[in-house]
This record gives sequence, C-alpha cells and structure tokens, in this order.
Amino acid sequence: MSRNPKSPGPISPGAIPASIRERPIVLVGLMGSGKSTIGRRLAQRLNMRFADADDEIERAAGMTISDIFAKFGEAHFRDGERRVIARLLGGQPLVLATGGGAFMNDETRALIKEGSLSIWLDADIPTLVDRVARRGHRPLLKGRDPGEVLRELAAVRNPVYAEAHLRISSASSPHEHTVRAILEALSTCNV
Repeated sequence: MSRNPKSPGPISPGAIPASIRERPIVLVGLMGSGKSTIGRRLAQRLNMRFADADDEIERAAGMTISDIFAKFGEAHFRDGERRVIARLLGGQPLVLATGGGAFMNDETRALIKEGSLSIWLDADIPTLVDRVARRGHRPLLKGRDPGEVLRELAAVRNPVYAEAHLRISSASSPHEHTVRAILEALSTCNV
C-alpha cells in the first residue's frame, strides 16, 4: 500500500485503531528515506515515545556507529543492533526509526514483523542522494559515490523492505506530507 497525499491536514490519533496505537511502529528503509525525521513527527502526532535505534546503539556501546564499524566490523554492529531493537520493542509502544540495514538481518526482521507494525519509507535515488549529502557520518558511503552506493543498496534491500506491513512514499515534498500519508494508512490499517 503506497500513499502520498497532496496536502497535509489534521488526522486525529483517535482515528487510528487502538490495535495499532498499542503496538510499536517501526520505520525501515534506505539511509536518507527520512526515518528519524519523519519518525519524530509521527510520534509527536500519535502522542507516542520516539526512539532512533542508531542513537540507542551508540548510547549502549558508548561509541559512534562509525567507530563500532571500524573497531569491530559490521557483524558485531548488527548483533548489537538486534539486541537493542528487541529491548525497545519489548517496552511501551513507540515509534522506532531503524538503521538502513537493520531489516536486512533475518532475526531482526522477524522481531520487527512479529512485534510491531513495520512501515517501509520508500524514496527515489535522487531524493536519497540529496538527503544523505547533507550529513557525512554514514559508514557505507565513506569514499564512494552516494548515488552508486544507494542504487546498489536499493537493488538488494528494496525487495526485503517490501516485506514490511506498509509501504509509504517518502518523496522530496515536505516531511509532513509523508507523516500524513502514514496516518491515513494507519487509520485504515487492519494488520
């Protein structure tokens, strides 16, 4: 289910079924798809707590994700990421933004699909490139052309992201449009 409305308008959290509001909402997608920014706004609209899995991982590890990758490698990072996500999903309902690779891990994906409502924020490559160019902290982009990396990642990851419960377009329009599309989808969702 893909939606992107023309204009943002009010959708009351009360329009979202209780069965949806009482479980975690997990945002998945490529880097630059807006998971953190949109997640914060969505959580505010739903009166839910927001967490960014990457921030939680850095806090738990006492180091940056770039440092974890450099010192211990991706496999170590993914194991810690799975544990942090499991902990977050086991608490009070929240909106959780995950790192781009989290949903690619079979165990993490199973946790997310079973214990939450997952939403794939799908954005086109030019939008992603524009967004990731604003921040230089992404380990997978070090020394490489962002467009090339994102095209390679999309080819591998998009079929897996498609396993999410919902698919929402995260276009270059204001993030509030995407938040509204998510709220509309949640108001009619029966997952």
